[in-house]
Amino acid sequence: MDSVLVHYQEIALKGKNRPWFIARLVKNLRVATSDLDVRGVRALVGRIELVLGPSATWDEVRQRLKRVFGIANFSRAGRTDLDLDHLASAILDDLGDRAVPSFRISARRADKRFPLTSPEIEREVGGRIKGARGWNVDLENPALDINIEMLPAEAFYHFGNERGAGGLPTGVSGTVVCLLSGGIDSPIAAWRLMKRGCTVQFVHFHSYPMLSRASQEKARELVALLTRFQLRSRLHLVAFGEIQRQVVLTVPPPVRVVVYRRLMFRIAERIARQVGAQALVTGEVVGQVASQTLENLNVINAVVSLPVLRPLIGMDKEEIIAEAERLGTYPISIIPDQDCCQLFTPRHPVTRGRAPDIELAEQALRIDDVVGSAAAAAAVEDFRFPVVKYKVRSEV
Repeated sequence: MDSVLVHYQEIALKGKNRPWFIARLVKNLRVATSDLDVRGVRALVGRIELVLGPSATWDEVRQRLKRVFGIANFSRAGRTDLDLDHLASAILDDLGDRAVPSFRISARRADKRFPLTSPEIEREVGGRIKGARGWNVDLENPALDINIEMLPAEAFYHFGNERGAGGLPTGVSGTVVCLLSGGIDSPIAAWRLMKRGCTVQFVHFHSYPMLSRASQEKARELVALLTRFQLRSRLHLVAFGEIQRQVVLTVPPPVRVVVYRRLMFRIAERIARQVGAQALVTGEVVGQVASQTLENLNVINAVVSLPVLRPLIGMDKEEIIAEAERLGTYPISIIPDQDCCQLFTPRHPVTRGRAPDIELAEQALRIDDVVGSAAAAAAVEDFRFPVVKYKVRSEV
């Protein structure tokens, strides 16, 4: 069996732009398997075929496909012509010495012009297999499900399906910028936007050289892992320590955290506009910390005009941790580090910030200069998968 059949679901509901979605999924599949022995990726009627070379291992291919957004399910498959004798013979060959108590044939026709209906195909092929193996037919709870897909020029068969990542192919929904803290929440927020077809760029605020480089290294590890899902990523590293020092000198302690966040949002929006992004993304959850009360979120939002997407806003911590463990980001996120949120943090931050009070506190800061300088000085690193590397384009 030297083919893989990929099925999509949500893409099939699209209208006239469906071919564009399919073409993007085909491109992403080519990139995701580019270092494996995959000889071709082609769109067929309602499905996509990957042609495997002799050195392609199913376990490697399967792990890659599980992370490609836009796939409903996929299967290792064999391909034959439309002759039912040839089809049944190929199925029997690939069953090898497998022994099961029962089986079922499930047939689908992509081309209704084929002279036999799906039930007739099932009876014809099923009869040949039952005669050769002596297995019982069980239509309700079979031990083995043999799937047949009849296309206009060829037939495919496979034994069961692997569940895909779902969602939409990365790259079909535009670009967003995610504020990546290095904690548990923001990587999951980024992943959820990737699943909806967004290309996510990342902005990480650090306090080096006032603090160690540990938070930057964590950010790199998280982006490298998430790049396995979206295949191409960009990380913007923004030095924030000196900005925090200026805030400490001029802003009353209770409102400093809100001022920090407003500055981060302004800088992230400046970067987002430079790269053509259409929204900001954060891992904020209502009530989780002092800056995430509804009042403070509203005051923070007021400084940007781009939409701010918060896909975790109603989740609890246990739900987020479970998703982080499933994706593999959790072990990285809990590595101890010294991020900028720990620097100059007041003991009693305000939980119900008022816009007039915050704006008054910011008057001593040269906001435009601070934001422009920070965005311009950000170090930019590019990540790729399968070859996950980053390149420094500019230095802080």
